[in-house]
Amino acid sequence: MKRLTVPAKVEYLDEVTAFVDEELESYGCPMEVQLQIELAIEEIFVNIASYAYKPADGEAEIRCEVLRAPLRVVIQFLDGGKPYDPLAKEDADTSPEALEAREGGLGILLVKRTMDDVRYTYEGGKNILTILKQL
Repeated sequence: MKRLTVPAKVEYLDEVTAFVDEELESYGCPMEVQLQIELAIEEIFVNIASYAYKPADGEAEIRCEVLRAPLRVVIQFLDGGKPYDPLAKEDADTSPEALEAREGGLGILLVKRTMDDVRYTYEGGKNILTILKQL
């Protein structure tokens, strides 16, 4: 499993995405799947950077592993910020009225709908959000 630790700041998103992309490309990941994973990475990492430690600063650790039979990628996002389970909330309302009101929660819904599995745990003082996608 490869690991990357960066400050939990939005300006490190490109580094996080490149870290995962490098692993995906080494396994010949289809571009459509890679783009779905990149969107999930963006949503999750930006949420960590925006909310996990506020008003303080902290770090985020990203773990990436490609597994075989079947070929799939597992990506974990770990932070030591406030405990928060994004999966505990009811799915965002996608009605036209709610979308116009921009009530939030759409990003995690996108992650849930595009990844094959999404899980959250809180262990050892860390939020751990795990996504899995078949390649």
